[in-house]
Amino acid sequence: MPKVLVSDKLSETAVQIFRDRGVEVDYLPDLGKDKDRLAEVIGQYDGLAIRSATKVTEKLLENAANLKVVGRAGIGVDNVDIPAASKKGVIVMNTPFGNSVTTAEHAIAMMFAVARQLPEASASTHAGKWEKNRFMGVELFNKTLGVIGAGNIGSIVIDRAHGLHMKVLAYDPFLSEERAREIGVTKVELDDLLAKADFITFHVPLTDKTRNILSREAIARLKPGVRIINCARGGLVDEEALAEALKDGRVAGAAFDVFAVEPATDSPLFNLPNVVVTPHLGASTSEAQENVAIQVAEQMADYLLTGAVQNALNMPSVTAEEAAVMGPWIALAGHLGAFVGQMTDDPIKAINVLYDGSVSEMNLNALNAAVIAGVMKATNPDVNMVSAPVIAKERGIQVSTTRQDKAGTFEGYIKLTVVTERRERSIAGTVFSDGKPRFIQIRGINVDAEIGEHMLYTRNKDVPGVIGALGMTLGDLGVNIANFTLGRAASGDDAIAILYLDEPISDAALAALQGTGKFLQARRLQFEV
Repeated sequence: MPKVLVSDKLSETAVQIFRDRGVEVDYLPDLGKDKDRLAEVIGQYDGLAIRSATKVTEKLLENAANLKVVGRAGIGVDNVDIPAASKKGVIVMNTPFGNSVTTAEHAIAMMFAVARQLPEASASTHAGKWEKNRFMGVELFNKTLGVIGAGNIGSIVIDRAHGLHMKVLAYDPFLSEERAREIGVTKVELDDLLAKADFITFHVPLTDKTRNILSREAIARLKPGVRIINCARGGLVDEEALAEALKDGRVAGAAFDVFAVEPATDSPLFNLPNVVVTPHLGASTSEAQENVAIQVAEQMADYLLTGAVQNALNMPSVTAEEAAVMGPWIALAGHLGAFVGQMTDDPIKAINVLYDGSVSEMNLNALNAAVIAGVMKATNPDVNMVSAPVIAKERGIQVSTTRQDKAGTFEGYIKLTVVTERRERSIAGTVFSDGKPRFIQIRGINVDAEIGEHMLYTRNKDVPGVIGALGMTLGDLGVNIANFTLGRAASGDDAIAILYLDEPISDAALAALQGTGKFLQARRLQFEV
């Protein structure tokens, strides 16, 4: 039974989901604040469910011998060292949709607040003043809203803005024209948005490309009198430059829920007139906290029990439905990689994968990860579908993928070719209707080989007496053959045999085969089945 640690506060409903699904769970909501104690116990868990208090560092991961998945109840994963988790083979999941409505509503609320100067007006009135003439606001009706990032949260903001009868411009390099029409926005470049928008709201993650996207230079290009709202991530805006623009009146107001440094005890934006600030409350509603907690519990349980991967940040997602259909193909992809990895002694330069027929319509990112993991395990047994692509990239291995329509007798197949300085080595396989993976071609020679845990591969000249020598030698040493497949390209050329054995072939047996003088190659193989 998989075991999960919940080290931050999660709802009892979410914790019960783990139990109901058959996952053992320890709920220790304050453990995330005690990094030393957490490091002591983390090794016994398969999963770790967190919010923002727990810091998943490289040092913590070094102690996490059994950890397979970290689930963040929320969107932000600034507290997780994702590169270190990837190298360790640990999937990192978040819950990007559980608090989408809440965050979008907060952005809209902040826009209203800065348009009508509500916090200052409230404080003034509480103080017994009646400064009606001081707080002259602006309407949102018929104003132009610039949305930077039209993904899940951004599209909800856009929908709400339409209800306010605002005109909406969107800047998002990943937004297609079709999607822009669907959500009713005008897709523009960033400079156009900056020049035309009366309000600007951010809904993008903090990456190398988005960091300081509203820089000092960009602020200089803003439409005079614009109001800026940031409920996404600190670091998207040059806060010091924006403060200067607010002081000289070029920017009429700002509303910030996030800051470059958090917790934010000081900021250039603090104590400026018509600047509304909140302490990262975007996801802080009871509904959102419950939603993300339930979502992370369901995602982690799905992965630990079925292999389904949802909302992973360092691995291709595989739905439960995909996992059920793709399971045999993922296994095949791993077997193909394992065969080539065990057969290849030279450094690998490139991994090329061809997907034919029905398999070409599947989740190829996941299949590629399985292929690469199979290849890499020959030299690094601890790698998995998460860590293998990272290691391959570090080693400079080029990975390419090709899809093609059905081009043979099989409904679908995968062909793997690995390139080294000296040669190319290829193997192909398919999954039959019985759900069992098969090797169907090795070195261009057609075969039909069932895949078992312990196997033997041999290559020889196509001459009489080889099969007899193979059978007698193994028989004399007590090696039992479960399945035996032969193949050759043409009479007189090289021939191959691949044998499924009941137990691993010993070094003595390999030496005995080589001693017959009939084999050009004899190689022990092992597969995870």
